[in-house]
Amino acid sequence: TPSAHRDFAARFGELHVHPLYGRDGAHPEIMVIDNHPGNPTDNDTWHTDVTFLETPALGCLLYAEQLPSQGGDTLWSSMTAAYRALSRPMQDFLSGLQAVHSFAHAFSGSHAADEAGRARFEEAVRKHPPVLHPVIRTHPETGEPALFVNQGFTQRIKGLRHEESRAVLDFLFRHVQKPEFTVRWRWSPGSLAFWDNRCTQHCAVDDYLPERRVMRRATVLGDRPYFRAAA
Repeated sequence: TPSAHRDFAARFGELHVHPLYGRDGAHPEIMVIDNHPGNPTDNDTWHTDVTFLETPALGCLLYAEQLPSQGGDTLWSSMTAAYRALSRPMQDFLSGLQAVHSFAHAFSGSHAADEAGRARFEEAVRKHPPVLHPVIRTHPETGEPALFVNQGFTQRIKGLRHEESRAVLDFLFRHVQKPEFTVRWRWSPGSLAFWDNRCTQHCAVDDYLPERRVMRRATVLGDRPYFRAAA
């Protein structure tokens, strides 16, 4: 149930209430992702959730409420594996950089913004100014480095010229999609996926329209990302 989903997620930390996406009326911490021909998905690109926050999500818990007869899988990619696959010179270059993550960059012109309405969207933009996060993030529990830029929210790399930033980000956005970093999850009704948002990206496969797919998500807030060079 939505209340059990919320209560279970809250065992792991404070829950986020998304400023745009639809919510369960009685449980604002539960985001309802209801996709059908009248509301096509806008999360079918590789992304890490809510990195527009100063303290992005520790993890997310996604529950399958209604599924299409086929399709609608979710892919995850390991940002730890993606970092390890980079050459040592590229690792060294990226390790000292910071990137701008922007709410407005992700949602301007999106279906979610249209659904929310102009006033609500502008208020969300005002409350969520751009933030800086390290391009390489140290995992606070494992100490491992991982890539921490994503196509959804990362706007540019601080300190680089526009063309330089675009070239580096475009390379990294392609790099994280390599099959050797990824897994594919086939949902069943009532499945619950819980992932570490600090070292993964994910993508919802948009291959089921005109059927309907309804998911519920709880988002657990984490800590401020940082980079610590290896000793």
